[in-house]
Amino acid sequence: MSNNPILCEPPVLVGSGILPDLNSTEDDIISRNFQADAVLHYATSRVTPQQTMDEIKVSFDILKSLTPCNFLVFGLGHDSFMWSSINPRGTTLFLEEDPKWVKAILRHLPFLRANNVNYRTKLYEAEKLIEHYYKEPDCWARKSFLRGNHKCMLALDMLTDELYDKEWDVIMIDGPKGYFDKAPGRMSAIYSAAVMARNRKGSGVTNVLLHDVDRDVEKVYAEVFLCRKNLVKGVGRLWHFQIPPASHVNSDFC
Repeated sequence: MSNNPILCEPPVLVGSGILPDLNSTEDDIISRNFQADAVLHYATSRVTPQQTMDEIKVSFDILKSLTPCNFLVFGLGHDSFMWSSINPRGTTLFLEEDPKWVKAILRHLPFLRANNVNYRTKLYEAEKLIEHYYKEPDCWARKSFLRGNHKCMLALDMLTDELYDKEWDVIMIDGPKGYFDKAPGRMSAIYSAAVMARNRKGSGVTNVLLHDVDRDVEKVYAEVFLCRKNLVKGVGRLWHFQIPPASHVNSDFC
């Protein structure tokens, strides 16, 4: 990504040592160190991110234009250090369904922020959950709430207060697992991201990035809740949506 450098200008040489620019703030220095650590981490690792370079660049450009921002990521993995390093002074939070995987990742990268999520869904229920959405009033867009929404099986109803209270500028959906029947699937993640975006009170849109759109569930749920009219870009298996706040409480998702 030579045309999109994430590192700031190089340090100033002073005497025989290398010192940062004296005009830099402490936050700038911490950010540079964090990004340099990320470069070293991936340069010396044989593990590569799941997304392709072209897919990563879509998210990279969005984060670069918005940082520092509030960035919520469904899924915790080997690319998590990269995402955090692009938004070093913002809030980057990962949601992961496997507590053992959270512990394993944080053992090596303890500075990442990750919450364990207990999903109420299974992938094999995806079709029935669409029917449930149409029949259950607490799922409808005109209500659009997550906290304590126990009746709507698609709503992530038991997250932390921070997740409900913070307005997320960018939401990436690259988890939970969605490739075998008893996996949680991404139905709740897609639905809840749409609700969060619609409930935004601040200015601007919510950027939602959905990966693995070659799969039927991701594609169908994106059409129902994220909406074709909000799709601004598609690269490889990644779709980028820009979702505005709901214009009025009675509007549908799409």
